Amino acid sequence: MHITLISFDNWGLNKHIATDLQKQGHTVQHIDFNTFKYKYPSVLHKAYNVILKAFFKTNLKHQHYGKEIIKELKKNDQIQDVILTIKGDFITPKSILEFKKYTKKSIGFFNDNIYRCPKIKRVLHCFDEVFSFEKEDCEKFNLNFASNWIYNSENTFNRNEFEYDVFNISSIDKRLPILKRIANNLASQKIKFKFIVYDKKQKDDDKNIQYIQKHMPLTEVNDYISHSKVLLDINRIGQAGLTFRVFESIGLNKKLITTNSDIKNYDFYNPNNILIIDEINPVIPTAFFENEYEKIPHSIYQKYTLEGWCNNVIFSV
Repeated sequence: MHITLISFDNWGLNKHIATDLQKQGHTVQHIDFNTFKYKYPSVLHKAYNVILKAFFKTNLKHQHYGKEIIKELKKNDQIQDVILTIKGDFITPKSILEFKKYTKKSIGFFNDNIYRCPKIKRVLHCFDEVFSFEKEDCEKFNLNFASNWIYNSENTFNRNEFEYDVFNISSIDKRLPILKRIANNLASQKIKFKFIVYDKKQKDDDKNIQYIQKHMPLTEVNDYISHSKVLLDINRIGQAGLTFRVFESIGLNKKLITTNSDIKNYDFYNPNNILIIDEINPVIPTAFFENEYEKIPHSIYQKYTLEGWCNNVIFSV
């Protein structure tokens, strides 16, 4: 099959879909519109964009993304069997509708929810089929469900080489107070942890948290993950869809501490492997670190691999 993946791949996670599809023997084009940088031609254009966003729910940057993507699609010498778009809310509806000229089937996938990103609603009708990792959105807007996926499954470190008991990396947002409460709980028990927060302004000086002003490459993130025994996941307010931290833990057979209580409704949930904590009063018992990770059944694990994800999203009938 000829498949084009269109995504805003700022963390380098989506490229794994393209790689896996190529391994399966498909002809794959990955258009990463995160690389399409937009520069305002003048101060007037910047002011004009403020008006567009405020009153017309559009954006010069999003228009630019659509135009550049279509230029890339025009380079294909044949109609694609599937165009899969991730982060379609960063593209104008007009452009997404035009994608259909270049494919037999246009699919959208969203791993943000509509509560947090309401602009998703305006593009839902532009696809032939839409998938979301948010169960509530699937029910409310009649979408298909698909979680995120396992992109890493090689762990060469044994428990004696772990540098940290708990690791988390996240961007600065409303989750920071929760992260600080968790850090205080771990520090009080002398549990070794590494918490990194991406913050351009970097005004905080909490000794329990390392602040960075530039995005950390995924290879470096994975190195920290490999050297950590347990991963920490804090879901965003109003979001129940599972983050990539969950699937990193599954792929690497690592335990997980999470604030997302909906995880108990997934078929891979095992209280030995996954500790659900309260956001307001996070209590992390030291006993959680003592038992070994229990592998989940292969049939369940396979559903969350890239192959399983592609079978559900791209190759579903």
